[in-house]
Amino acid sequence: METIAAHGGRLVNRIADPKTKEGWLAKAQSLPIIQLNAREISDINMIAVGAFSPLEGFMGAQDYESVVERMRLANGLPWTIPITLAVTQDEAAALSAGDDVLLAACEGTPAAVLHLQEKFHFDKEKEADRVYRTTDLSHPGVKYLMDSGDILLGGKITLLDRLQSTDFIENQLDPAESRQLFHKLGWKRVVGFQTRNPVHRAHEYIQKCALEAVDGLFLHPLVGETKSDDIPADVRMRCYKVLLDNYYPKDRVVLAILPAAMRYAGPREAIFHAIIRKNYGCTHFIVGRDHAGVGKFYGSFDAHYIFDEFDPDELAITPLFFDYTFYCRQCGGMASYKTCPHDSANHVSLSGTKVREMLGAGEIPPVEFSRPEVARILIDAMKGKSG
Repeated sequence: METIAAHGGRLVNRIADPKTKEGWLAKAQSLPIIQLNAREISDINMIAVGAFSPLEGFMGAQDYESVVERMRLANGLPWTIPITLAVTQDEAAALSAGDDVLLAACEGTPAAVLHLQEKFHFDKEKEADRVYRTTDLSHPGVKYLMDSGDILLGGKITLLDRLQSTDFIENQLDPAESRQLFHKLGWKRVVGFQTRNPVHRAHEYIQKCALEAVDGLFLHPLVGETKSDDIPADVRMRCYKVLLDNYYPKDRVVLAILPAAMRYAGPREAIFHAIIRKNYGCTHFIVGRDHAGVGKFYGSFDAHYIFDEFDPDELAITPLFFDYTFYCRQCGGMASYKTCPHDSANHVSLSGTKVREMLGAGEIPPVEFSRPEVARILIDAMKGKSG
């Protein structure tokens, strides 16, 4: 028996069965075609497997406007990030509502069919201001938005080919599969953890604190499109695995990939990430400092405060908020500003720049900051990149 319902009450499945797929592929040559980029391919996969439930396709005008303005779908259900398909004026001109449109990967491989319901103009400046809280082009989410087409296409999709990489195949779980696994393991209270970075001691401390209060941890790293200077997914996966092998109880942690793209939308993305983990079957979700942030665009705890704008019953997943954590020499262990009374001079805390400098020089950071096994993987990866 499932412990938590999918967002909206039903787990969406938009994957074509073999017969339906065969039928659409037979018609593919006669359909208008839209080429998808990496984020859009990620989005159609997330929609199809139910990770974006209750969405069944790309948003129409009513849902889009409501999400941008109110952080809710048109029916009132909480939703904070627009899931849209933008095309150029010329591409849109060749399409009409009611058309079936082939969505193809960059190399032309048929990926899905869009059952076009509407096409509409949208205000990029407004979306940037509301969703990302900035129109600054140095923000990667804003830059992506401004570089996209000027017309949005709305409608349900039917997925034909998941175009899955063979990378991390042993860690691929769809929402229906993770829910079945949690049930099999007897986990009724499951905490999800979002990350696009290697796990260091502060993350480990947060996860283990949460693990004290639940049945299991769902370590769910995002492996879709990220910034060019983020650590590659294959390197991060090696870090997660060595950490779990050596420092976590094997029967209380599940490692699975999240094939979503980062938006870097800070507070709004924290809500979005919580909803996604709810669809995967999590009952709790860890929200750390500056969740899904980038640069200095968001306050340290804005991703905590945004949860106050929603009734807990309508989100129906429990956020676990954590302060900035560190190793305190005086305390003799990991702590946070909520628990440690000592001056920051006692805290082992390194900037990202300092850590990269140390790793680049082949130097392992203090054990109080990073597990040496993880540091060695990162050092080797940096050597390979520079070699």
